[in-house]
Amino acid sequence: MESEQLFSRGLGRNSYNSITSASSDEELLDGAGVIMDFHTTEDDSLLDGDTSPGSNYAMPNGGGGAGASSSTHLLDLLEEPIPGVGTYDDFHTIDWVREKCKDRERHRKINSKKKESAWEFSKSLCDAWSGWLVVTLTGLASGALAGVIDIAADWLNDLKEGVCLSAMWFNHEQCCWDSNETTFAERDKCPQWKTWAELILGQAEGPGSYIMNYFMFTFWALSFAFLAVSLVKVFAPYACGSGIPEIKTILSGFIIRGYLGKWTLMIKTITLVLAVASGLSLGKEGPLVHVACCCGNIFSYLFPKYSKNEAKKREVLSAASAAGVSVAFGAPIGGVLFSLEEVSYYFPLKTLWRSFFAALVAAFVLRSINPFGNSRLVLFYVEYHTPWYLFELFPFILLGVFGGLWGAFFIRANIAWCRRRKSTRFGKYPVLEVITVAAITAIVAFPNPYTRQNTSELIKELFTDCGPLESSQLCQYRSQMNGSQAFPPGSDAAAAPGVYTAMWQLSLALIFKIIMTIFTFGLKVPSGLFIPSMAIGAIAGRIVGIAVEQLAYYHHDWFLFREWCEVGADCITPGLYAMVGAAACLGGVTRMTVSLVVIVFELTGGLEYIVPLMAAVMTSKWVGDAFGREGIYEAHIRLNGYPFLDAKEEFTHTTLARDVMRPRRNDLPLSVLTQDDMTLAELQNIISQTSYNGFPVIVSKESERLVGFALRRDITIAIENSRRKQEGIVLNSRVYFTQHAPTLPADSPRPLKLRSILDMSPFTVTDHTPMEIVVDIFRKLGLRQCLVTHNGILLGIITKKNILEHLEELKQHVEPLIDDI
Repeated sequence: MESEQLFSRGLGRNSYNSITSASSDEELLDGAGVIMDFHTTEDDSLLDGDTSPGSNYAMPNGGGGAGASSSTHLLDLLEEPIPGVGTYDDFHTIDWVREKCKDRERHRKINSKKKESAWEFSKSLCDAWSGWLVVTLTGLASGALAGVIDIAADWLNDLKEGVCLSAMWFNHEQCCWDSNETTFAERDKCPQWKTWAELILGQAEGPGSYIMNYFMFTFWALSFAFLAVSLVKVFAPYACGSGIPEIKTILSGFIIRGYLGKWTLMIKTITLVLAVASGLSLGKEGPLVHVACCCGNIFSYLFPKYSKNEAKKREVLSAASAAGVSVAFGAPIGGVLFSLEEVSYYFPLKTLWRSFFAALVAAFVLRSINPFGNSRLVLFYVEYHTPWYLFELFPFILLGVFGGLWGAFFIRANIAWCRRRKSTRFGKYPVLEVITVAAITAIVAFPNPYTRQNTSELIKELFTDCGPLESSQLCQYRSQMNGSQAFPPGSDAAAAPGVYTAMWQLSLALIFKIIMTIFTFGLKVPSGLFIPSMAIGAIAGRIVGIAVEQLAYYHHDWFLFREWCEVGADCITPGLYAMVGAAACLGGVTRMTVSLVVIVFELTGGLEYIVPLMAAVMTSKWVGDAFGREGIYEAHIRLNGYPFLDAKEEFTHTTLARDVMRPRRNDLPLSVLTQDDMTLAELQNIISQTSYNGFPVIVSKESERLVGFALRRDITIAIENSRRKQEGIVLNSRVYFTQHAPTLPADSPRPLKLRSILDMSPFTVTDHTPMEIVVDIFRKLGLRQCLVTHNGILLGIITKKNILEHLEELKQHVEPLIDDI
């Protein structure tokens, strides 16, 4: 009973207004989760929509392929375009079938006219090239914004430690480029760069200097975090979080007005820089997908082909998500595969080409900007020059097991904390929560050099292969040479005390990152998960790599190492283990496979390491799936109640359509319209007393044979327009949906014909249709509702919301059985 009451509540436009005008922390919290609890809405249900009587409702036709022609006939009937026709309200699901029909009709119209004149031919050319033009603009904007974000984040991150006196806009590395006073061991120290202790106290060493630098580091971190959450709270509540769960939901056909708007783009870009610079355990790679999709959405409004068709617009958003990953990791091919594997719901072949082109353009622009000064698209690009050996598959698989266990633990812990955040008093004050997490992060991170530095720089250091030009603690090995070289070119040497110190520091950093990432992901600031997950895996991988390396050095006569690891030979590459661990942990959290391997492959530029990556990623996925098949993004989609039917899930139950359809046995009867024996007063009475978004039309109350389906919004528009343009339409007027008017007495008022708004081919199934087939139809055709019949007689209706309810009930029923076993 409680669940029925939960699902009976609706979400209207006022909910969104309350989000955008949030004046308290509690209201801001609702903006990203509580108010938008779409399991409690009737958004995508044509029968159970939350519409007030007489509202100007903007829902499209449902179901069958006759939707487009119904719209055309309605426009012909009304003789002039009506504002709102063909559009959707906030928090509603689009009708994929109708949108595709509209696009085919538009395409036929253009082709039929292109031979009439040169102007029409040029219009057809512009229409054909508009798709390539919009993805080009999206790629250009995505690459430019990614470059600006990278440069600004690096500068603000270094600002926490000091400032460049020669040029305030230089970060630490750029400040010391032209200095002739740097040394090999201390290449990051130069007279032009001053720490805050040197500027304020005039001393670079000592307890006072350490405390001052500690204080300034924490002060700047809190300032950046406070500014980020304040901007999100005041200007764009939708700019918080990763954005990928919402992008997946939007690409599946859901409408969230403002989520991809210009204000969200502007605030997300600014606050992403601030959030990364604050030192919180988050990354910018996930939010870059949101930024790129905002660009794609804004540019799509320049072309009517995409601005007036929600299904076509989602093709642009799929290409934009590929461009986002392309600039996030410098992996154009991986970006295309990420869009195909992880976020896209509908991905035709032409979208594949355009996604590839958008990713290419975005990567080219970012490479031209060169934000890191290394002629690479990412900071932690690395190349290895030593092969891997067969016995190393065992530690690689162990890293995959660790990644799967970490992913399963993180998903459960983070979802539990996010759920608790919604239900506790602490979660009602997101500004205070962000400040608290930022303060704990800064205070704990500063003493450890591996947690103090930027996470991307940490990954770069962990990935790097030790060589003569590396001065990291991780590369302090005892020389096997005659002392002419401080650090040998090969890393297979006895570890010096610096390496063991680094191992302890990395172990503490691993524990710190695991804990803080759980509490950080989901804060009301832009927060990505790719970089923190990769950092955790890279730390674990580097520790394992150094352990295997030292084992091979001291026990080179073991049968495992005897064939490959001769004394003094370069056998083990700890940086490779870090890379494999990073891929395994990211795969464990997101459950990505092919796209993840390709992304990491593009980071290293070597085909030689495909097999270790594949082994670790697949092991990670198998281990993670043993604890739950949901990735972190699917888990957050379910937590927020978004109406998303995951195409990856299998429906293995034996229920039938009659078990899911509404009405059920004890429910009120289905509200229907008859085709020719209702008066206008009766029709308006049904509309005013119900909140359904559509009504099946039957022959009569006696036969109940299905004729078609009519939308509430279309009926309301037709009635209002007929009263305005036709004389004699009164409450006693007969309403009919047939081709010819029924026989009426001579003194009857003028009848009202509504056949033009009737969908004559709604999708129907019989009551004995297995739900496995029904769910498959909803997924592949993007349906919003399906009528259930028996021998042509209408029995009920199944909506997308009903299917989501049914899947949740089955899941809750099966899980206790598993626990009992």
